[in-house]
Amino acid sequence: MGRKDASTTKLPVDQYRKQIGKQDYKKTKPILRATKLKAEAKRTAIGIKEVGLVLAAILALLLAFYAFFYLRLSTGVDPDLDPNED
Repeated sequence: MGRKDASTTKLPVDQYRKQIGKQDYKKTKPILRATKLKAEAKRTAIGIKEVGLVLAAILALLLAFYAFFYLRLSTGVDPDLDPNED
């Protein structure tokens, strides 16, 4: 008998969950659909940090490319020397 009496009392957490469930049920389908789409868009959106990191990587690659060719071409030839001169 003690078990039946114990099972009839509900925990406050269960009551709260039931109340929240009723509130969600009252919402119309378009509102729920819009809320789901908004949450999904927020989860999959590209952030500013990711865009900044990609731009920084591209800039670093271009600077390395430029520096490589600048150093390669600038140290090879002296314009005052004539290669046929002995």
